[in-house]
Amino acid sequence: MTNSYAEAGVDTAAGDLAVELMKSAVSNTHGPNVVGGFGGFAGLFDVSALTAYRRPLLATSTDGVGTKVAIAQALDKHDTIGQDLVGMVVDDIVVVGARPLFMTDYIACGKVVPARIADIVAGIARGCAATGTALVGGETAEHPGLLGPDDYDVAGAATGVVEADALLGPERVAAGDVVLALESSGLHSNGFSLVRHILSGAGVSYSSTSAELGGVVGEALLEPTRLYTAPLLRLIGGAQGFATGADGFDHAGYDIAVPMGSVHALSHVTGGGIAANLARVLPVGSWVEVDRATWSPLPVFRVLSDWAGSTLESAEGTWNLGIGMIAIVAAPAAAAITAALSADGIRTWQIGEVATTSRDFTGFEQGAKGVNGGAVRLVGAYAV
Repeated sequence: MTNSYAEAGVDTAAGDLAVELMKSAVSNTHGPNVVGGFGGFAGLFDVSALTAYRRPLLATSTDGVGTKVAIAQALDKHDTIGQDLVGMVVDDIVVVGARPLFMTDYIACGKVVPARIADIVAGIARGCAATGTALVGGETAEHPGLLGPDDYDVAGAATGVVEADALLGPERVAAGDVVLALESSGLHSNGFSLVRHILSGAGVSYSSTSAELGGVVGEALLEPTRLYTAPLLRLIGGAQGFATGADGFDHAGYDIAVPMGSVHALSHVTGGGIAANLARVLPVGSWVEVDRATWSPLPVFRVLSDWAGSTLESAEGTWNLGIGMIAIVAAPAAAAITAALSADGIRTWQIGEVATTSRDFTGFEQGAKGVNGGAVRLVGAYAV
């Protein structure tokens, strides 16, 4: 008869070692707002600084990384998947103009391998540090019999804050606004079920090499999600005229030469692709035609499409095709915003313009995920 947790397949000692290995990385994300340090039952965050807000709104987001973890597991490479998690969660927070405050994570695994768990959490911590987010807590759960010894999944949740009158969204968008694309680093964390299906059908393994991808296929596919939060907060901070330090947070470097109020809406291009996600942040009755000729999708998208024997256009509802975030901005400020983001290391270019004239919306994406938004379609051919 089973009479101990260890005999049931749960190794509490391994769990304790994993916590010890991740402790330093997590603690490095803690500033003076984190109360109680590491290891409590609940993470504590001092929000006294929010008293400087006139009407603070809390923003929250939760997500995972999806089946991209299967590639990390196959290659036994786990140090990038954490950044993917932060990108999926925290970059949703900044879309409404909010500053992320803190994040928690959850890792479910078949067997706790301390070094593996520590690698995952170290990646999360690096992403949190890069976005100014405190990693205040987490949980690693061992599920023997439900997950295989090398299987795991990751999820996380974050909370941020935005001044009510600085909230970004469709209400700010108007005819004539310019639509800017912010380049992705690759697939980010969406559409990996399709990726895995394509590789299986083409007989390509994760350990195969590809000259077009510049090396090992699996490593190219694990390229971490680009983090947009810090550059966008610098941009929004300058465009909204935030006073440095007025809310108790560090705004160093936020004074950008961008006209006030010129950033109207942001869209994080995740599941559903470019058109569907852009439509979510457009007002009803407005529309955008995204010009494919304004960019050439990254090699990873072209290679996968070739292996699938399909076109880039057929994947537009699944992959970001080289655009990880979209900004809708006032036309007179578009050049300054493009320059500011490019100086921050993010290639940015115009892909369209918001219109409100009456037209036939056949072939357009109209809203998504329950949002009754604007209408978007992609037109033309991709640049070579």
